[in-house]
Amino acid sequence: MSLFHKLLARVGIGAAIVDTKLLSERLMIGDEVEGIVEITGGNTEQAIDHIYLSLYATYTVEVDDRKTTSHALIGKWKITEPFTIGIHEQKKIPFRFTLPLDTPITVGKTKVWLHTGLDMKYALDPNDQDYIRVEPTPVMNAVLASMEDMGFRLREAECKKAVSAKRLPFVQEFEYVPKTGLFRERLDEVEIMFASISKDEVIVYMQIDRRARGLKSLFAEALDLDESYVHLRVTSDDLSQLSQKLSRFIQSYC
Repeated sequence: MSLFHKLLARVGIGAAIVDTKLLSERLMIGDEVEGIVEITGGNTEQAIDHIYLSLYATYTVEVDDRKTTSHALIGKWKITEPFTIGIHEQKKIPFRFTLPLDTPITVGKTKVWLHTGLDMKYALDPNDQDYIRVEPTPVMNAVLASMEDMGFRLREAECKKAVSAKRLPFVQEFEYVPKTGLFRERLDEVEIMFASISKDEVIVYMQIDRRARGLKSLFAEALDLDESYVHLRVTSDDLSQLSQKLSRFIQSYC
């Protein structure tokens, strides 16, 4: 192979091509992500240090009442050791990893995608990007459904930048407003965040915003004293009577 073709490969012309094929593009938090990375060699033999898969998600950053969208790395997995791909050679490399428990649900404007990259010396890295639909665990889904059962309606679901966040730079918030039922005259809104322990257990964090009633309540609202920051543990054993459990819990802070 001529030096000219090698130079072209270094700038991405006639270089190796990568294509990732997922077994399923619809996944639940905690599920196994399975698929195959297909690599097709270019016009020259190329040494590849490794292939990596990176999981990303979008989140919102607000500065001076102006919102911008950023993205965060959720996880990264190396799936090969160094190897050489020949001229027009085809390789298929299977992979499997667990979708992290703190992966956000793809609801609202939130997007989650898998980025595949080939790490090659002295060349532009070929890459591929595949969006996936992330669904809540049965426990998380039951919590969200129970909010609807209690007369709440989802006003907004968004991943937001949070200084207090632990592993990731954002938290995913579900903002509910009471439209009917017991809490319509008592609350302005309830914000929910999840911290998954496993697929069968979750910690539900709530910000409960009480509606002002009377002069004392108006004063408390002005000082942000009308909000309670609380949490409770929910497991799969709670699902049969979850709406009642959540209702009693929220009532205790009205």
